[in-house]
Amino acid sequence: MQGQDLDPVMSKTTLMPVTDDEIREKYLERAIRELNTFAHDLRACTSCQRGQMSPVLGSGHPQADIMLIKHSPRMAEIEEGVAFYGRSGNALMKSLKRLDIDPLAVYGTLCIKCPVPDSSLADPGCVARLVEEIEIVRPKILVLMGEEAVQVVNELGLPLAEQVRWEPGVLQKLTPTREVLPVPDIDLSLDDDRDKRAFWSAFRELGTWWAEHPPY
Repeated sequence: MQGQDLDPVMSKTTLMPVTDDEIREKYLERAIRELNTFAHDLRACTSCQRGQMSPVLGSGHPQADIMLIKHSPRMAEIEEGVAFYGRSGNALMKSLKRLDIDPLAVYGTLCIKCPVPDSSLADPGCVARLVEEIEIVRPKILVLMGEEAVQVVNELGLPLAEQVRWEPGVLQKLTPTREVLPVPDIDLSLDDDRDKRAFWSAFRELGTWWAEHPPY
């Protein structure tokens, strides 16, 4: 056995199967470690023209069932360096509460993490890092906020992925093990009552998905 890795479901000391809780703890530790490395690599990257400003990092549970994805950051997010900070985050917390969705089951991030003057200036390789982030968190569903976010995900080339249709509020199959829900851009839905209703009409389908999702 020397020099060989043990199966992750086996204890290194006893070679006996560990409990489900211990397995989950190990996977959580790994996700936290990988996200920390991911964040370090983002901060060290110089591909995008962001000057001295830091990238905006994802936030939430490292093994969330739900991943919220916006296209690019707003000023409050840039200032804090955290995705969904400010008005959009507050609105989403209220929406999640209304749908009885546990916030601990949610992780939020951005397609374009660097505060570049124009989204077209974002390095394609940096945008493609979203693939790595998705695979670290391993969500069961992606909520894509806005048509631009849908376009980015369609261009990522995720393994076995089907093309996402821009049909807000329509739950779709992304891969054999992952679903996707397009919704309007939350940042563009906060100032007009009609836009708020359109966002809520689409986003509340996440509540239906959550209610039907087995709690294990």
